[in-house]
Amino acid sequence: MTSTLSRAIAHYPNRFDPGVLGELPEHLRETIQRRNKVLGPGYTLIYKEPVEFVSGHGAHLIDRDGNDYLDAYNNVPCVGHAHPHVAEAVARQMAMVNTNTRYVQEALVDYAERLLSTFPEELSKLSIACSGSEANDLAVRVARFHTGGEGIIVTRWAYHGITREVASFSPHLGAGSPLGPNVRLIDPPDPRLAVPGTTLAEHMRQQVRGAIADLERHGYRLAALITDCAYTSDGIFTDPVDYMQGVVEEVHAAGGVYIADEVQSGFARLGESMWGFSRHGVLPDIVTMGKPMGNGMPISGVVFRPEVCEEFGRNVRYFNTFGGSSIPVAAGAAVLDVLEKENVQQRVLESGNALRAGLREITKDSPYVAEVRGAGLYVGVEIVKDRETLEPDRLLTEDVINDMRDRRILINGTGKSANTLKIRPPLAFDSADVTRFLETFAEVAKNRL
Repeated sequence: MTSTLSRAIAHYPNRFDPGVLGELPEHLRETIQRRNKVLGPGYTLIYKEPVEFVSGHGAHLIDRDGNDYLDAYNNVPCVGHAHPHVAEAVARQMAMVNTNTRYVQEALVDYAERLLSTFPEELSKLSIACSGSEANDLAVRVARFHTGGEGIIVTRWAYHGITREVASFSPHLGAGSPLGPNVRLIDPPDPRLAVPGTTLAEHMRQQVRGAIADLERHGYRLAALITDCAYTSDGIFTDPVDYMQGVVEEVHAAGGVYIADEVQSGFARLGESMWGFSRHGVLPDIVTMGKPMGNGMPISGVVFRPEVCEEFGRNVRYFNTFGGSSIPVAAGAAVLDVLEKENVQQRVLESGNALRAGLREITKDSPYVAEVRGAGLYVGVEIVKDRETLEPDRLLTEDVINDMRDRRILINGTGKSANTLKIRPPLAFDSADVTRFLETFAEVAKNRL
């Protein structure tokens, strides 16, 4: 049991080593010691020297001593830390009333109409929950009810949440969290994994076809394929985008549905569109949303084609005490306000293009950087021991992450071997932030890459 847990925790990228606790500043050390006494199992801190923040604004976090850190990692504060418009909307609603979906709320209806207007018209029903895990749990539950199947297909190192159900198809959680017998894994859309002589589209289609056949062989009818539209836990694979139509065709031919997990890629994160699936030119049957929806308030959503959720709605009562309650809805509406008024999507597109171009220029001659990839403000830098063999270098990756943290810029790692730098800032990240990031990264690269 202990060795299994150790392997699972070790899989978590860039975690703090408690063995060096005594080397930390006194206040930080004492707080962590108090934390360890009262918090339950499974929690981890990140960075060799953890950091405590007391305030934030935009893409910046401020520590106890007043130091300004550039946040290039946290996507929960979608439109920026402590955004005044969101904070004011939440405080105003908190001072009025907080009711749930058992009562008529015009503000809830207004919000649902506004949010659904950002989707294709075929996706026209919204259910609201509190977390991305809950959203994916509900999505799969409805998919099973609609299809009569149990089989789930996900990518090989995907992460979709932490409920018992969703953890069963989240291989990224590691050895301590077993997959369900009804779950099959396929490659992420990494062109380098395609069989020589085939296209990525052919490879992905064959992967799905094989997974469906194996499920059926073991007595499982397909319920759903669920993918994170940026494949973030697989290592961040946003391009190319010409393979998804064939994948969805295979899923539909087997009687399953396609669930687009937009927890990471939605709300203009990828710059070119509001939703990641739009870049692929496909229409999902179900779409899930989470973290960025309320800029830190606990709200998530599931959007359905009506025909997929109608029978479930007729036969199963769904109620979530806080899902759809007044305060999180106020936060969600305020996020939509900011996305519109600040033209966030255009800023993401411009900042993201500049960031990736700068990273490619800095690393173009490095023997340790295999690739810079991504879209919008979701960027991955793959660190390897050798560009030819592509052998992952997790230790070097963590050195870069911690060197950046020491220079007060926050990033982390992702991917099968945690050797891809994950750069995923709040969408308030602007041109000045890009400049600061690239200047600092160039310093680190000079020493490390």
